[in-house]
Amino acid sequence: RGVPGPGRTPGSLRALTPGCAAGRAGAWPPAVRIQPLRCSPPSGTPHQPPPAGPAPWDSQQIRRGSEQPHQDPQQAQDQRESAGQTRVRGQAPGQSQSPAQHLGHPRRAAQAAEQLQVPQLNLSPPVRHRGQGTHGPYQPHEPGYGLDQPEFSPYEDEIPDPKARMLAIQNAKAYLLKTSTKSGLNLYDHLARVITKILDEQPENTADIIENISKDVKWAQFRKKMDTLRDEHLILPTYEAAEKCKALFVKDSGEEEEEIVGPPPLPNVMETAFYFEQAGIGLNKDESYCIFLSLKNLVNVQPILTCRFWGKILGLEMNYIIAETQVREVEDQEGGETGHEREEIYEEGEREMDEGEEEGEEKEKRDEPPKSTYKPPPEIPREENGAGTNKYVYFVCNEPGKPWVKLPPVTPAQIVCARKIKKFFTGRLDAPVVSFPPFPGNEANYLRAQIARISAGTHVSPTGFYQFANEDEEEEEGDAYEENPDFEPPPVAEMLESLAAWAHHVKIILKQGRCVWINPQKSDENAEEEEEEEEEKDEEGEGQQEETGPPLLTLISEDAGIKSIPAWTAQASTNLIPEYCIAILQSNRWPGAYAFASGRKFDNIYFGWGHKYSPENHSPALPPPAQAEYPIGSEITETVDPTVEEEMAFKAAQEEALAGDDEEEGEEDEGDDE
Repeated sequence: RGVPGPGRTPGSLRALTPGCAAGRAGAWPPAVRIQPLRCSPPSGTPHQPPPAGPAPWDSQQIRRGSEQPHQDPQQAQDQRESAGQTRVRGQAPGQSQSPAQHLGHPRRAAQAAEQLQVPQLNLSPPVRHRGQGTHGPYQPHEPGYGLDQPEFSPYEDEIPDPKARMLAIQNAKAYLLKTSTKSGLNLYDHLARVITKILDEQPENTADIIENISKDVKWAQFRKKMDTLRDEHLILPTYEAAEKCKALFVKDSGEEEEEIVGPPPLPNVMETAFYFEQAGIGLNKDESYCIFLSLKNLVNVQPILTCRFWGKILGLEMNYIIAETQVREVEDQEGGETGHEREEIYEEGEREMDEGEEEGEEKEKRDEPPKSTYKPPPEIPREENGAGTNKYVYFVCNEPGKPWVKLPPVTPAQIVCARKIKKFFTGRLDAPVVSFPPFPGNEANYLRAQIARISAGTHVSPTGFYQFANEDEEEEEGDAYEENPDFEPPPVAEMLESLAAWAHHVKIILKQGRCVWINPQKSDENAEEEEEEEEEKDEEGEGQQEETGPPLLTLISEDAGIKSIPAWTAQASTNLIPEYCIAILQSNRWPGAYAFASGRKFDNIYFGWGHKYSPENHSPALPPPAQAEYPIGSEITETVDPTVEEEMAFKAAQEEALAGDDEEEGEEDEGDDE
């Protein structure tokens, strides 16, 4: 096999045979021999009529294997010699003298074959060894199994064993029928649906939109099944958000507009957004207007005297929209204070009872190990509602249209701990705050503490806009102020050049966590005599030192910078038209805090993550030192061994003392005898 012999031609002449197409189609089995074709002789030779009977290329003349046709050997030799006479130098046996392009087309190849006597051909494929030109070996369960046969190639004229071919097809189909673990579909059915959709619709430029067609087929597959009684439509997130905001644009006809005396509690959010927009600060107009309508609903529901859009704090999952309000006198807040005091009294009473029980148990059981003597520091009470850090009441929501949630009052312990940690907000008020030191509360308390810190450090106003209600108010600890009717706004250029044109109108928070310092050792439950005794101790210097901060309405020019960075940066909204620009103030200590001033109008706003700027990386606080296991004193301290000299001196002193005692005893005895 593979060696040309009598009646066979090399593999290069297979393409010249008109029956090669049949070989590619799989009609010929291996080892097929073809009788030479009797065609018209070349020019110059007399024409002989074809013999009577079947044609040489008749299918009856084809035999399988080594079976030879019924032909005279001498006649076959003559035919081979006549075929060799038609060859010229440089041509292969059986090659025509016509140009090669006539053999490219099937019709031209057939016409050329009529004028050419083709010798007997051998269509047996050459032997191929494993690993030559294949990608195998493949396993029976793989899609490519059967394509790595040693006698098969996609470019050969024959195909391998039909059984191996069918096995390869089954493996490939099984691979395409594999179900996806995510969508539950398989590639075979998906391709069938895509091809069906293309043939049904017959779109133009199918190759350019094949990806979109595949996506449409997937979307149609994942639609919810409709019920015959009632259709269940899928609610898109955009449609759901529009439904929530739809309630903001509906005005109840039953509501009667009340006559408001004085300034309205609802702020003009759109006007404030316009001024901040001059400096490229703020939200888009659609969101600003939705917040405007949401604040209107808040004012209608809650007993609010004044309301202001404080800002927006960003979160990992959701954001917080914050409203700063002053609420009217509410009984539940006062009741909350009394309840808080009652809880403290009850807890202290329980502590006293526990201490008495412990003393009795210690008397009964003296053999028990020693107990810890650590006493936590006294808890610092929070400031009252309407004063200090709890002067305003804050409401938050995640999106305009969602219900407003009231934040709890802030305590000094929460503010002190918030200064030591740095956590991102999640957008869920009930989320725990995992940190060290442990934060006393959840995310709602942490958010309230950060709002108090940002307000105390960034809320500013033009100098002279506010004044104290009383002349002695500055000396007192109160934070009551009022607008100055005689205030004349300075020009914008002056407010940009000097930071002395701005002042704080919110009290600074002390290290204790309060705006007004308080002695934690004092308690309201003590009698007047105990208070007098503690005052005497404070005068003697045994009590804690009182902490004081800068007074109210302090100029921002006195604020300390952050290393080489100033605390504030002032800039104009535009340099092209200075006649109509406004002054913009930016805080570098709290990134995201801004203020504007234009005439008698000014406002403060915050957009950020709620974190204070730190030039260095944040490092958590170290744990406190371990408590001593037992008190160290002279009773349990091991003494140092004496030296030899000290021992000799001690013995000599003892001997002298004994000798002196003996002499005194002898003198006493003599006196008694006399």
